[in-house]
Amino acid sequence: MNIVGYGGGTDSTAMLVGLWQHHVPVDLILFADPGGEQPHTYHYLRIMNQWLQAHGMPGITQVWYTEKNGQRLTLERECLRSASLPSIAYGHKKCSLKHKVAPQEKFCAHYPPCQEVWDRGEKAVKLIGYDAGEEKRRLGALPHDLADRRYQKEYPLMEWGWDRNRCIQEIRNAGLPLPGKSSCFFCPSMKRREIRTLYHRYPDLLERALAIEDRARPNLLTVRGLGRNYAWRDFIEADQAQLAIPEVFAEDDLPCSCGGEIKAMKGSEVVTDGLASCGSQDRAGRTHK
Repeated sequence: MNIVGYGGGTDSTAMLVGLWQHHVPVDLILFADPGGEQPHTYHYLRIMNQWLQAHGMPGITQVWYTEKNGQRLTLERECLRSASLPSIAYGHKKCSLKHKVAPQEKFCAHYPPCQEVWDRGEKAVKLIGYDAGEEKRRLGALPHDLADRRYQKEYPLMEWGWDRNRCIQEIRNAGLPLPGKSSCFFCPSMKRREIRTLYHRYPDLLERALAIEDRARPNLLTVRGLGRNYAWRDFIEADQAQLAIPEVFAEDDLPCSCGGEIKAMKGSEVVTDGLASCGSQDRAGRTHK
C-alpha cells in the first residue's frame, strides 16, 4: 500500500512524476487542505489531476480537519476564533500537524485498504517528497520514522538523487507547468515580496490575512504580527507611503506604492491565474472530510 502525501509544491509534484517514470505503483494520493492555500495551488490541483488521469495514476483525494461535531474547521477560522496567529508565527508547527498531518492520518485510519494492511501486521508505505538536498531534514525525522508502527517512510527523490533543480527539470520534461510555492495566504513564513504580490494580485486575500493579524495583535506578547518581528499591516502601510519607481522592481516584487494589479504571468513556467477561489474544492479530484 503506497501512499503519497501531496503538498502541491515542486518536490511532491516531481515525486509523482518520478514515481510514474520508475513504474512505482501508487495506491492513494492525499492532499490536506487547511482552507487557506493560495489560488494558484487550488488551480494546480486540477492540472495535476488531469496529468495523473492521463498517466493511469489515482486522482488526488482532498482531506481537511473536522471538529468533533463533524464540521470543517479551517485554519483561518481557527485563528479568528482564538484571536491568535498560525502557530508557526510563535515558532511551533501545530498548524501543520493539525491541518496537514492529522487529516491524512484520520482518513487512512478509516480507509479499508490501509486497515487490511495493518490487520495483516504489515506497514503501509508513505512516500515523502524531500529532495536530495534535504538530508538534514530527513535525519531530523528519523527517530519518528523508526518509531512509527503503522507506516514505513520512504524518500524517493533522495533515492534517485533528485535535487531541487532536477525536480524542476523533470516537471518541465513531463509537460507540466511549475506549481509555484504552496502555502497559506496568511503564512508567517512568507517573504516580503510575497506579501507585496498578495497586495497586488489578491487584495481580498490580503484583507483576510490582515483581519487575522488585527484580531490577534492585542494578545501578542512575543511577536509583533504575521511577520513575527513586524506586523504585515505596518509593512503594507510603510510600503504604500514610499515613492517608488516600478520599473526598477521585479514583477513579483512591486512595492505597494505602485498602483494597479500585477499582470498575470505568461507562459507555462508557473501557474498563477488562480481560477479556483481560495478554499474551494477541486472538482477534478475526490473530496473527503
